[in-house]
Amino acid sequence: MSDAQRTLFAERGAQMFPRLTDDELARLSKFGEPRSFRAGERVGRVGETGPGLMLILSGEVEVTEPAKDGKAPHIVTHSRGNFTGELAQLSGRPVLVDSTALTGVEGVAIAPDRLRALLIAEAELGERIMRALILRRVGLIESGAGPIIIGDEADADVLRLVNFLRRNGHPYQRLDPTGDSCAETLVQRFQVSSEELPIVLCPGGQLLRNPTEHQLARCVGLVGPINAEKLYDVAVIGAGPSGLATSVYAASEGLSVLTIDCRSFGGQAGASARIENYLGFPTGISGMALMGRAFSQAQKFGVEIAIPDEAVKLECGNDPCHLLLATGERIQARSVVIATGARYRRLAVDRLDEFEGSSVHYWASPLEADLAANEEVTLVGGGNSAGQATVFLASRAKHVTLVARRPLSDTMSQYLIERIESLPNVDVVIGSEVARLAGADGALEGVELRNRSSGTEEARPCRFLFSFIGAEPNTDWLQSSGLKLDGRGFVLTGGDERLPLETNKRGIFAVGDVRSGSVKRVAASVGDGAQVVAAIHQYLAAQEKERPVSIQPQMQVTAAE
Repeated sequence: MSDAQRTLFAERGAQMFPRLTDDELARLSKFGEPRSFRAGERVGRVGETGPGLMLILSGEVEVTEPAKDGKAPHIVTHSRGNFTGELAQLSGRPVLVDSTALTGVEGVAIAPDRLRALLIAEAELGERIMRALILRRVGLIESGAGPIIIGDEADADVLRLVNFLRRNGHPYQRLDPTGDSCAETLVQRFQVSSEELPIVLCPGGQLLRNPTEHQLARCVGLVGPINAEKLYDVAVIGAGPSGLATSVYAASEGLSVLTIDCRSFGGQAGASARIENYLGFPTGISGMALMGRAFSQAQKFGVEIAIPDEAVKLECGNDPCHLLLATGERIQARSVVIATGARYRRLAVDRLDEFEGSSVHYWASPLEADLAANEEVTLVGGGNSAGQATVFLASRAKHVTLVARRPLSDTMSQYLIERIESLPNVDVVIGSEVARLAGADGALEGVELRNRSSGTEEARPCRFLFSFIGAEPNTDWLQSSGLKLDGRGFVLTGGDERLPLETNKRGIFAVGDVRSGSVKRVAASVGDGAQVVAAIHQYLAAQEKERPVSIQPQMQVTAAE
């Protein structure tokens, strides 16, 4: 058990592993089915989809992490009044830990759909259970349960896979193939060449060689096949703040919702080191923490979530709409909400692709901060995201050079400007841009900054470059949809005889950063997501009124009958 995990257990163990009273067990048992286990029998096995949350009525169940070096680290022993499970059981995903009956056990298995019903129906108990599930996931992230990634920490593909799992709140463990005996053993056993690294050992035993995010997601059970026959009330494309807000409000009001995203939940907000101007969080909150809560909330209300799944074509005009995915699968929905946000704008500089993923980054999470510890860092951008990243990275980096085209007061909140000015290891360069990159083999060594007025250039040491120069609408996939876009590519909404946030096509809505005229703030995106649900209800109600009534022909009766 790691030091962080021990601290978590010591401080919040009672919340992680609450003991229910006999009355509470009786109330919750109504949501499940009785199950019995013999001593030594597995209650849940890593990599397999389990029976759901298991209430323990009698006997003892030991929960352990997957075996490491031949040993299975002990987590906890459950007895009467406890329950097994963590966040994976809320959505029916594969189990991340092993649980074994130490004695004969009588329990009640609560399947994912019934667990979600329990959380809503039993509000007070549901809050305690939900808190326990979330804290247990935090503990597994601290301990490194889940898939094992073997590769150098600075390798671009390792960073890609690690970022994917971290952004999706999934535990993992990374091992160095040259310094860890377990990693060396796996590399030798499976005869992995250096060109095939990184490899990933999934909880179910499968070995992947430098997989795509989608291959990794399938292997660990994050995403499964889409039910092409199911007709959803709402399909939400994008799981950033606006998409998750739509999902939560729509599902909580009884609509069937499928939400997809091609990368991770949280969007650009999820990559923010700290959000300090979001209502209700006076001390600030990390983007990952805020979006993680929204993601869990969506699952609580029964939103089906598929990440990573990418929409490549929208076909509407008839009821229902059809969405074609990159996998070839199709989604049917009565309404569609486009919440695809924006993609990061790339610097117009030669050799950029050589360093992207290893030395050039578009967000500043704890992972990037660890890499940049005691290093020279250059950050380009003048907005609030750039300011937040500068403050965050300055706490770890040796020195940060912030490069902006205009005075920070033109584009950045005053509280961030004052904080940056107080940092001794931050140098602000105004009126310049990155002209050239220097380095080799994916490792950046320096940058050339060019003054936009004088044309003079200055060389600065730089090991990591962070780009926060804005974003472009993620609407390329809509080119054949018939939706109207503005001159910059953002989706147009509203107008005569249109519902709020509705596009020029009935039943198709756009929210958040992808919408033309939207305010590019997390709170504004959440507001869009909440507002659009009222419009969806209006649209669906109108569709029901317009739907023709089927009249059954009367039976003809003959004289002979």
